Amino acid sequence: MEKLKKIFGGINLNWKKLIIFAIIAGVYTAIMAMLPIAKDTSFSDLAVTFEVWILCGIFIIMNSKSAKDSALKCFTFFLISQPLIYLIQDVVNHSHLFNTYYRYWFMWTIATIPMGFIGYYMKKDKWWGLIILTPILILLGEELGRYISFAMFSFPRHLLTVIFCFTTLIIYPLAIFSKKTRIVGVTISSLIIITMIILNILKPPVYSTDILADGEKYQFNDQYKVYLLNSKLGDLNIKYEQGIETWMVHAEFKHSGKTEFILESPSGEKRIFEITIKRDTYIINEKNT
Repeated sequence: MEKLKKIFGGINLNWKKLIIFAIIAGVYTAIMAMLPIAKDTSFSDLAVTFEVWILCGIFIIMNSKSAKDSALKCFTFFLISQPLIYLIQDVVNHSHLFNTYYRYWFMWTIATIPMGFIGYYMKKDKWWGLIILTPILILLGEELGRYISFAMFSFPRHLLTVIFCFTTLIIYPLAIFSKKTRIVGVTISSLIIITMIILNILKPPVYSTDILADGEKYQFNDQYKVYLLNSKLGDLNIKYEQGIETWMVHAEFKHSGKTEFILESPSGEKRIFEITIKRDTYIINEKNT
């Protein structure tokens, strides 16, 4: 507990350290966003969601010397780190991420001024400090729910992010508060965690999409059969799309992975396809038979 208190309140976070911290955070995030091996893993999650940046914000708030100091340092940290993420990718990959995405993150950067100012009063270790922290816990809980779903679909991808969210939800009230306020804070975090687990159990992740269309290349209708060889990955069926007036092979994928699916005619003729399923996309190749 003493080590937690040291990290969240016992560090001399001067401006030089803050700027170095912001540059390192921005560069690291940009690298993780560009590395092919890190794509769709816990290592690239911080490029798109809040959980790690919440930690950075709370770390800065708890090691600031005043509400004004907290607001200015939070704003400066995000003003440096967030543009760097996009600018580095634009330079390396010749993309246009800064113009496309930074407007959204800049609004959050502006919001860090009042958030940093108000957040500083958590250091007073009063019951109303928990009211300040609770919206942050709820936001973090939403990220936890998101990544539980991702991990269930593509296990073990995103498992580290699930563990990170789970751990920080418990750590924040423990590190910031003491006595009864700490107990109430941990109880709130525990309820958020339990709620997100239950919601994902009751409604497991499903990737719903159409993967094949009746047309010039493939001809089929509802008299055909279609099925995955590995049924654990999901279910396939043929349905008629009224809007485009054609038959489609519709998929309800439940897990990522590689398998084959069979399109079988009423006469027993089979077309076999290899399919790689990912969380929000897929790749299909017809096998030569």
